[in-house]
Amino acid sequence: MPAVPAENRAVRPSCSRARGEVGCAKCKIRLLSVCAALDENELCELEALAQQTVFEPKKTLFIQDEPADAIYNITDGVVRLYKLLPDGRRQIIGFALPGNFLGLSMADRYGFSADAVVPVKACRFSREGFSNLLDDKPHLLRRLHELATHELTLAQDQMVVLGRRSAEEKVASLLIGLRDRWARVNGVVVTVPLPMSRQDIADFLGLTIETVSRTLTRFAREKIILIVPDGVRLLDPRRMEALTEA
Repeated sequence: MPAVPAENRAVRPSCSRARGEVGCAKCKIRLLSVCAALDENELCELEALAQQTVFEPKKTLFIQDEPADAIYNITDGVVRLYKLLPDGRRQIIGFALPGNFLGLSMADRYGFSADAVVPVKACRFSREGFSNLLDDKPHLLRRLHELATHELTLAQDQMVVLGRRSAEEKVASLLIGLRDRWARVNGVVVTVPLPMSRQDIADFLGLTIETVSRTLTRFAREKIILIVPDGVRLLDPRRMEALTEA
């Protein structure tokens, strides 16, 4: 993978706790990510390996099939994850939110590409350095396996959404899923942020952009949601949840 571009500002800090500054120990997403397995002294070891990196919208974190030499812990923003099919089409496979680790499979090459949807902040770790830390911290490896298992479950759920559900059920599943994921980051949410484009949503759900727009308009007309500039407000979450359980 090419070196991190200059515009993706990266600085390697020493342990912030020793300087009385806010660092890994005070990170707002620590308990959501792999880092939750580490105590404060171990966090200093992790922080010494990290590059605090910023990606502007549409900037690429990594590209499918390139050597997987880095791992990213998303601390702010939203990342679009996608695979390029042999015929050139794009299949979005997910959206990473704060607390998500990317590159956890430790495969030799990235299995998908990742782009910033909005400004993204991430801790970047070299694969070698992170692997060495895992060797010394079996409890960190157990936490990694837990998260990898959770991601596999989400991928299996997504297969069901794509193959067995109507357009309304697919869109409802996306909204409820994002509501629950954002609630882990920010607490209970009424407005679900949707920084991704309608085309992104369509690609993720296996729908056309017209179908996504019509479905959201129908939900708004039936007063299930209110479309706002930064996303949608759930006016009737129980009805939306019923659609996801159909």
